[in-house]
This record gives sequence, structure tokens and C-alpha cells, in this order.
Amino acid sequence: MRVDADVAIAGSGFAGSLTALALRKRGTRVVLIERGRHPRFAIGESSTPLANLLLEELADTYDLPQIRVFSKWGTWQRARPDVAGGLKRGFTFYFHRPGEAFADDESHARQLMVAASPHDDIGDTHWYRPDFDLNLVREAEAAGAVYLDETAIDHADVSGRGVSLEGTRAGQSVHIRAKFLVDASGPRGFLARQFSLEAPLRWLPHTRAAYTHFEGVARWDSTTTSPYPPDDAALHHVLPDGWMWVLRFNNGITSAGIASAVSGASRTWDDVLDRYPSIRDQFKDARAVAPWVASPRLAFRTTRVGGRNWAMLPSAAGVIDPLLSTGFPLTLLGIRRLLAILENGADGDALREYERITQAELDATEHLVAALYAAMPDPPLFKKLTLLYFAAASFSEAARRLNRPELAPGFLLSGHPSFGRELHACCENGPRAERFARIDRVIEPFDIAGLLDRSRRDWYPALADDLIRNASKLHATGRDIEALLEHSGFIPAGGNA
Repeated sequence: MRVDADVAIAGSGFAGSLTALALRKRGTRVVLIERGRHPRFAIGESSTPLANLLLEELADTYDLPQIRVFSKWGTWQRARPDVAGGLKRGFTFYFHRPGEAFADDESHARQLMVAASPHDDIGDTHWYRPDFDLNLVREAEAAGAVYLDETAIDHADVSGRGVSLEGTRAGQSVHIRAKFLVDASGPRGFLARQFSLEAPLRWLPHTRAAYTHFEGVARWDSTTTSPYPPDDAALHHVLPDGWMWVLRFNNGITSAGIASAVSGASRTWDDVLDRYPSIRDQFKDARAVAPWVASPRLAFRTTRVGGRNWAMLPSAAGVIDPLLSTGFPLTLLGIRRLLAILENGADGDALREYERITQAELDATEHLVAALYAAMPDPPLFKKLTLLYFAAASFSEAARRLNRPELAPGFLLSGHPSFGRELHACCENGPRAERFARIDRVIEPFDIAGLLDRSRRDWYPALADDLIRNASKLHATGRDIEALLEHSGFIPAGGNA
């Protein structure tokens, strides 16, 4: 089999398929290569407001209304209920002690809840990847991409003006020639193996994970006064040496897994259930419905991100940790940038800048996640550090919705002249009181969500008043913010903020 294309894409997860679909909309000849086949289990399932906005932007730029519907819970359920997913109203954290049932008081000392939306209709989502990825592959094929699944590429030659790939499919030789190669094959994927590109981590200790899909997971108890039902979110059980995620889909399946430092005590699922009785109660009637996946080395970075005629999407260049749901926005930002470069002829300077930005964003993510792992035995510090993420994410989303992306350069504001540098400083060890004060100072110019309001006791609802009151931080007026809120569905048309 011989295939000639303008762009070859290795990997047909959501990133590879979205890239193929967008390129086909511009008339680019695309071959999409998949080592396995769909539908399949995949980790990386939880979106964020910024990720959903980037999905909207991608859909609008490339005229993909069939993709735009997945950017909000309400439109997804009305347009594509056949594709399973889950409602994500925010981030829920519970902090546990070994051997003790979970307990808390009115100060919420052992909780953190940060809402991402004021109601379900514009809520974020969990992507049930067997359905979601399969749907995107079918869309790419329908748009004219050549799709080769169960194809093993054994050799890549990127030394010439183009790219030459050789492999096998169903016992037959496959020869692919393309002008450019995009690696969307995930951590320790195609080019990382071909060119031995794995790099040591800079800050994060080696972590491991074990995860699967379940049926019969009990819902976590909630009071009616919390910002949202805690299960309608990315639910995190934070332990002194690791954490567990619980993500619910609307097909009765729950994704759950444990991640911990390799040296930690909570290294296996059974360890966690044995040591934390409230978590054990939540899973007492649960049944795994997919094979367990064990990842002995979860985080991954590469030494290179691109070359003259190839580039990795962020999902192939670095996977840090699912702790803050950073994978989707990082990858979608990379897709937008790389598509623009390919449309402009894949200029060498542009590719070098793409590599620099991708590595800088992965650096910021890794440093913050490493600081959070170190702070897991210390809930107040952990919660304080997460506010760096929530401040940067909420500010970036609002700036982009106001068509002022220059106010928020880089993921986690990593390209901002003050925030980017200060985020790294806040992640370093130092006197506790000084660290807390420094984080507050760093956050304040970007806090548009009431994150520094102590009266909220670590429960942060999504309030229009917060955005309106902080309009000047976004170089906007109150009327600008009200128009944004109405346009985005945050408040109903003609309604009160």
C-alpha cells in the first residue's frame, strides 16, 4: 500500500482526529495513522472552561459546527446524546487522613470546591473517550482523510525535504510519503520511540497510576448549599502521598484511578481502600468493567517538540498528570498553533517558536503539579497553590472571550512577563507565611473569580458579580462583561447579572 499526502498524522485520538478534520477543511491531503483501533479506553477525560472555549474557537475557525456542540453540556446533550459524556460543573477536592473517616466542619478546612459554571447548560464535560474519539475519527474520514488503523509504522525518515514512513497493515507493507508529519500518538509515542526523545523530569518526582472504568460507584454525600453537587465535577480525593480521581459519565460508567509518587505508601488501589474508609465505602459496590491499566511511570517529557518537517502535539511532547485537567487545554492550544503554522508553509522560525512555547507551557504545568504533590500532606498549602491555576485559567478564558488573548499569553499565563516568572517562584520551597503572602500578591491582579475572598471558606461559586467587579483587570467595562456573560450563556438573554 502506498499513500501520498501533504500531512501524515500519527495517532487518531481526539488530538490527531481534530487536526486531520481541520486540515481537510482547508483542502489538505491527510493520512491519519492508528496503531490500534476504535473504540478504545483512554485516560485523559476531563475538560475545562478554557478547553471548551478552545474547542469553540477551533470549530468556528474551521467551520465545524458538528464539533462545536461538544463544547457545552447542554448543546452536547441536545445534539449528540448518542455520544456518552459527563457533566463537569467544577473541581471538587476532599482531603483525607489515613485510617479516619472523612469529616469536616463549617470552615471547609478539608474541602475545596471551585465552580466553573453557574448552571448545567453551559457546564463543562467529561469525554467518554471510546465514544468521543470514535466519533471524531468518523468525522475525519467523512471529510476525506485517509484513515489507516491497526497500522504499525516501523521506520520514519525525516532527513529529506519530506517525510517517509514505512510499516505494515494486515500483513501488507505500507509506504507513506508526506510533506509534514504530526505526532499525536501520546506519551512515549511514535517519534519519542523512533528518535529516543524522552527527557528527565525537571521538578516532578516519578509518579505511578492505576485506573479503570467502574459501574456501581456511590455518589459522594453533599449538602444543598455547596456551589454544585460535588459528583457533577472532577472529584479528587487527596491523600498525603497521592490522589484519586472520580469522573462520572451519563452511561452509568465512572472513571477512577489512583496516582501517587513511586515512593508513596498509597501505591495501589487496594492500598487506598484499606487505608481510607470513606473512599472504601464509596467503592464498596463498584465493579470494574474494563481491564485495569497500570502506568509505572506516569509523567513524561521529550527533549524536542519539532524539526524541519515534523512536530509533536503537546499530548505527545509531555504528559504531566491529570491532577488539574491540564491535558486538553494544552493540546488544543498546540493544535491551534500548529494548524496556523501548517497553513503558512511550516516556516522554520515558526516551528522553533512553537517548540519554545510548548516546552515553556509544559514547564509551568510540571512545576505547579510538582509543588502540589509536595503539598498533599498540607491541605492549606495545597489549596493555596491551586489558586494559581484557577486564577490563570479563569483570567485566560475571560480574556479570550473578550477577544483580548494578548492579555493572557501562554497556558497558565506562562508567557506573561510577571505571572509566568512568579508562578515558578511560588512553586519553590520557602518560609510558609512568605509563600502564602507571595501567592496572594501574584494572584490579585488576575483574580476575577473571588479567589482571595476569605469569607467563601474555600467554596467558590461562579458569580457574574465577580467578573463585573473586576472588569478593569481585563481592560474592559462592566457593560463589556455583561455582554460577554449574555453571549456565553452565563446569564439568560435580557436577564440580570
